[in-house]
Amino acid sequence: KLQQFFNHHMFVQEQEEYKQEQIEWEFVDFGMDLQACLDLIEKKMGILSMLEEECVMPKATDKTYLDKMNSQHLGKNPKYGKPKPSKKKYEAHFELGHYAGPVGYNVTAWLEKNKDPVNETAVKVF
Repeated sequence: KLQQFFNHHMFVQEQEEYKQEQIEWEFVDFGMDLQACLDLIEKKMGILSMLEEECVMPKATDKTYLDKMNSQHLGKNPKYGKPKPSKKKYEAHFELGHYAGPVGYNVTAWLEKNKDPVNETAVKVF
């Protein structure tokens, strides 16, 4: 959301100010509306809510999470895609269409990282 705020301020509002001040310039459409990508990440049945849901499932794995995301979004949401094979160190499992282009994500250990186990010291105190 911060990136969207920055882009709006720096690119959209600046050009509106140019127009108000009658500065000659050629309008540039940066095409940076990030709302569709933010919705895919944050809304119900989005990437984060599906991750939260999968974390409470007893037999869930990174693969079951990825399979559910692909089932929900692949081919249905233009901002969600399957990355092309790459020789990078980490294989991308899915990609999001950000304003700067597609960005690949690897879901390895996402469930484990998202679980918020209670600190052992806190357990002993209770």
